[in-house]
Amino acid sequence: MQFFRLTRERIWMMIALSLALMIFIGGSSLPEGSAKESKENSLFDNLKVFTDVLALVQRDYVREIDSKKLVEGAIKGMLATLDPHSGYLDPDFYQDLQVQTKGEFGGLGIEITIKDGLLVVVAPMEGSPADKAGIRPGDAIVKIDGRFTKEYSLVDAVKKLRGSKGTSIQISLMRKGTPDLIDVVVVRDTIEVRSVRARYLGEGFGYVRVSQFMEKTFDDLRAALDKLHHQSPDSQLRGLVLDLRNNPGGLLTQAIKVSDLWLTDGVIVYTDGRVESQKQKFFAHARDTEPNYPLIVLVNGGSASASEIVSGAMQDHGRGLILGTQTFGKGSVQTITPLENGGAVTLTTALYYTKSGRSIQVTGVKPDIEIDNPVEPDKDSKKQQDKTEGTSTIMREGDLPGAISNPNNQSEEHSGMKKINKTPTIRGDLNAIDPEHEDLHDWFKRDAQLQRALDLLKSFNIFKSTGEK
Repeated sequence: MQFFRLTRERIWMMIALSLALMIFIGGSSLPEGSAKESKENSLFDNLKVFTDVLALVQRDYVREIDSKKLVEGAIKGMLATLDPHSGYLDPDFYQDLQVQTKGEFGGLGIEITIKDGLLVVVAPMEGSPADKAGIRPGDAIVKIDGRFTKEYSLVDAVKKLRGSKGTSIQISLMRKGTPDLIDVVVVRDTIEVRSVRARYLGEGFGYVRVSQFMEKTFDDLRAALDKLHHQSPDSQLRGLVLDLRNNPGGLLTQAIKVSDLWLTDGVIVYTDGRVESQKQKFFAHARDTEPNYPLIVLVNGGSASASEIVSGAMQDHGRGLILGTQTFGKGSVQTITPLENGGAVTLTTALYYTKSGRSIQVTGVKPDIEIDNPVEPDKDSKKQQDKTEGTSTIMREGDLPGAISNPNNQSEEHSGMKKINKTPTIRGDLNAIDPEHEDLHDWFKRDAQLQRALDLLKSFNIFKSTGEK
């Protein structure tokens, strides 16, 4: 395909026509308050600078550049200046993203973000190649197959990490407390995300871990709860631990349906943004609600987005006790808009708010009972841990460059919602615990948060003293 050479005048004409079309579609009047600003900092003046640079590159750069590549690069750069979660998805990546939400895709099974120009692990998916290779939350990916990742965008990095099943990739990790880089070879696999795992703990108590919110999460959770009921005396649970630790989020619709399982009425979550269509409220319903047994929700710094919506809803409704450490603080809504070229733009368009009007952006959800969790490694994994000794720092939304600030920070002190300044560390490997097959005695010994949760469930008076809100 032959690309024509863009002149400055032709570029300017294209942009002017696009802006005219945007104004025609969106209305001829400027947004309120923007007229004064436009006199001082005209959008058209800034666009002229852009066209000057674009024309200069087209004319003088050492070799001819594909105009499509230039425009896509400009779009990526523009969106990257907004916040950590807005970006451009090229056609291949957008297609992969659609597949991922269905629960199956090829790659390492790792959730990453960017901090200070470095790729940082939020959490490896349970049972994934990354998890089995010993990659931990807080690890910085410095190299991928020998190439430094400093200049990679988040989208570019994900594309590099993904690949066909059976292919290998070498990753060099920087871990706090470890002086040298840790080289790890990971064999890609088809990542089949099983988002729900459950275990009957005995005496009428159940445990459910939700590792991510996928298309089938609600259905799988419903089936798991039914099974736990049948295993309990008189088919009634006496209490449940809902484990959302290291859950990076997922589909909003699933988070709402999961929350609705334990709520009978009222607002689960609402969103608020500049555009009227982004102002939405989602309500609970009495139908198919679980019995009013005590519920404890486990969270930590790896609990983000959809998992924060669920834990925030349980807390605001007084339906469950939140136990663990402060959550990640990802309280923004991204809208994905498909483009004609097969790609898409993901744009932050609103913020989430809990029933009480509390934004979880940056601040996250503060546990009712704060307890750090030094998950001890089992004997089989101790040798591997010795090779990669050191602690991994949990990073939160507020640590990300360009993170949107919390809109109600001013009222944090009055609402009792205070930001936790300390950043906890993970010791041992939470994901190494298999809830369906782990020896219960060893599990409770290694997992201090779960042990505390079960002790609280057995002394139900803590719930009786606080009561339902």
